[in-house]
Amino acid sequence: MATAAGKSSTDAPTTADLEADIQQLKADVEKLTKHLAKTGEHGYGAARRAASEGVEQLRAQGEAAFESVRGGAQDIEAQLIASVRERPVTSLVIAAGVGFLFALLSRR
Repeated sequence: MATAAGKSSTDAPTTADLEADIQQLKADVEKLTKHLAKTGEHGYGAARRAASEGVEQLRAQGEAAFESVRGGAQDIEAQLIASVRERPVTSLVIAAGVGFLFALLSRR
């Protein structure tokens, strides 16, 4: 016996077939959910590691810059001390002049 669509009545899915398909879909959705959760955890871990490495690199660069500035300041201090020792009177006059200018500027 053929139906209007050209299929026999034995080709129609039964209730048991439909239930089996639904169970298979549920299992597939559960697998997919677990896989997505694992992928999310992996992405979070990778992002956390990358951020940690970035922080460490920035800290190292900051320390290097600080040491560079510190070395420069120590060089300037050494030059200033040498200059004051070579010409103490000139250094005293310059310091008094700079102090006078700061006093004038701070009064305004």
